[in-house]
Amino acid sequence: MRDTGERWRRWAWRLAGYAVFLGAWQGVSTFLVEGFVVPPPRAILTEMGGIVASGQVWIHFGATLRTIAIGFAVAYALGAAAGMLMGRSRWWEAFLSDWVLATLTTPGLIFALVAAMIFGLGPAGPVAAVIVTSFSYVAVNVVEGVKAVPHELVDMARAFGRGPAPVVRHIYLPFLAPYLFTAVRYGFSIAWKIATLSEVIVGTAGIGFMMRQKFQEFSMTGFLAWVLLFFAFALFLERVVVQRGMRRVLRWRVTAAVR
Repeated sequence: MRDTGERWRRWAWRLAGYAVFLGAWQGVSTFLVEGFVVPPPRAILTEMGGIVASGQVWIHFGATLRTIAIGFAVAYALGAAAGMLMGRSRWWEAFLSDWVLATLTTPGLIFALVAAMIFGLGPAGPVAAVIVTSFSYVAVNVVEGVKAVPHELVDMARAFGRGPAPVVRHIYLPFLAPYLFTAVRYGFSIAWKIATLSEVIVGTAGIGFMMRQKFQEFSMTGFLAWVLLFFAFALFLERVVVQRGMRRVLRWRVTAAVR
């Protein structure tokens, strides 16, 4: 009963936050600026409904998701491999650490512009920008997880004659699970941003492409409609897909803690 009441209170505060935001938005649109500069929420919702009904949302969200799926899958594989190497070997850490730090601290806009200059118009540029930008976030999280693995367990496994593959599978991977999911959350959020930014610059389809088109038409209603659709979809993926997947995969940790 206590958990149910707490859940309802959280939802009540969340809905209150949305209500305050929409009320402030309506007030700004009504009393402070002209409606064509900041359209009221009803106009944006109507535009969003038109976009969904026309089928454009599926075309352009599909294009952005393809970019993210390809780019982030490659970045995650490379980042996880680099993180494992850096965490387990000082030599690999010395070899790769400066490059990982450089890509981590460089603004994503730079990678988007460089990819645009190299690949030009089309999907290759956004994919390359997603790979380079997301790679470092994955690598850093995996490195921290590897370094936090208890060395006593590794030494004990080796003392019993276990090879590298069983050690990685039965010690490193279970211990790294929270770090790997954290890498997914942060890396995926970065991938969303850089994919959309790249599409704004050189995309021929996708959410960013439509934002650029509405900006060029000076259609604030259309622009904000695509922005809010982007926000809603990203929130859905984070809350429903990523967080639920994390809780399902890591449910054994809760069971072990109870025991």
